[in-house]
Amino acid sequence: MYIAVKGGEAAIEASRALLAAARRGDPAVRELEVAQIREQLGLLVDRVMAEASLYDPELAALALKQARGDAVEAVFLLRAYRTTLPLLATTEPIDTARMQVRRRVSAIFKDLPGGQLLGPTYDYTQRLLDFSLLDTGPAPRATDATDDSHDTTVPHALEALIAEGLVEASAPSDGDPAPPDITRNPPVFPLPRSARLQMLARADEGWVLGMAYATQRGYAHTHPFGGDIRYGAVAVELVPDELGFPIVVGEIEVTECQMVNQFAGSASVPPQFTCGYGLVYGHGERKAMAMSLVDRALRADEFGEDVTAPVQQQEFVLPQGDSIEASGFVQHLKLPHYVTFESELQLIRKLREEFDQ
Repeated sequence: MYIAVKGGEAAIEASRALLAAARRGDPAVRELEVAQIREQLGLLVDRVMAEASLYDPELAALALKQARGDAVEAVFLLRAYRTTLPLLATTEPIDTARMQVRRRVSAIFKDLPGGQLLGPTYDYTQRLLDFSLLDTGPAPRATDATDDSHDTTVPHALEALIAEGLVEASAPSDGDPAPPDITRNPPVFPLPRSARLQMLARADEGWVLGMAYATQRGYAHTHPFGGDIRYGAVAVELVPDELGFPIVVGEIEVTECQMVNQFAGSASVPPQFTCGYGLVYGHGERKAMAMSLVDRALRADEFGEDVTAPVQQQEFVLPQGDSIEASGFVQHLKLPHYVTFESELQLIRKLREEFDQ
């Protein structure tokens, strides 16, 4: 048992003032602007949007500023704001085959149809501190070689193999119902794959990454290949009742990953590669790849595989991945537990008395 926090009003106001001062830091240093966070800490902004399930880079940057850079707190702020928004309409599923790609790679084709597009990535950096960044300077100029604003679409890398029947098609699994909205209806286990993917998309990146790593260390039967990893902009379309056809209402950036896994087949299914899928807001390549590995591990029942590892159990993987629920339950231990502790204190005193007799 714990009780609500009660304290002196003056003490609480003083705490808030200290928080505001800590957030501001040294007044001699120019205050950080939301636009700077949005433009120069883009990967962190994208992560907050993904885990908050709200695509709004400016508000995600604002949440990060308010939270002093604490990603979990920023996700909490943005999710709380999201709950105040009305549901105006439901958009059509985005079509990633029409993505205006900024980066697109595949690890399974030497000559990838449509070509490899490296885009902005740390893959080719040496992970050495760049001390020149200690000084501010003019923004680097984009050249023809570095300009990443591509206005082209490329086909999915797996299309040819899917057409041959060697890789399973990217379609809902048999028996999957229409996708539920986990933000409006509490999840009831076991969840269909569409709901699992929603929970993975908003799960804490560190948790999903750890679960994915576990599958590679032998805690699930997977042998993955990076089939198609792409990042870019996709159109958001809506079908107004009065028109009856889709119109573009906006554009968002997403990262998509299709991970190919080996599958030996069964008496009713010919041998073919199976897939895990990941999709997140913004540029979240590591999260999308990890998500696709965990998605495939959670499909063990679908393929008749033995469930031997926690990463194959959705009731272990999914609820614990929600950083807001996890943070709240862990941090509630800061609240007063006077009654519970006093009762246990009395109990242990009584046990000690009995032990000494």
